[in-house]
Amino acid sequence: MKKLLIVPAVALLSVASIPAVHAADIAQSICEYVQADDKGRLRSYLKSNKIKIRNVFDGVQCNGQNLLAFASEKNSLVTGTLMINKLPRKKVEGVLASIQSPELTAAAQKRING
Repeated sequence: MKKLLIVPAVALLSVASIPAVHAADIAQSICEYVQADDKGRLRSYLKSNKIKIRNVFDGVQCNGQNLLAFASEKNSLVTGTLMINKLPRKKVEGVLASIQSPELTAAAQKRING
């Protein structure tokens, strides 16, 4: 009887850990592409994994910062502008204070004001 309970429990735990590992890989790849300011590879990666930046923005942290603050710190203007254009206005407005780059701040203001 114990064997019948242990086998499904082990199988369930092994399956449950796979998405967390995949999520960590996705977050690391997104951070790398933002740091390199490689818009083409970022877009390709998001598309091949069927991910929208607006869906993962809140869950991805790069060096303890949100993606836009990280892009601003690394002077990644192209990928930062891409994210600003893909995020909802309210989300951009909420993270505006964390953006240090004048260029990205201007793009965010333009997105907020229409």
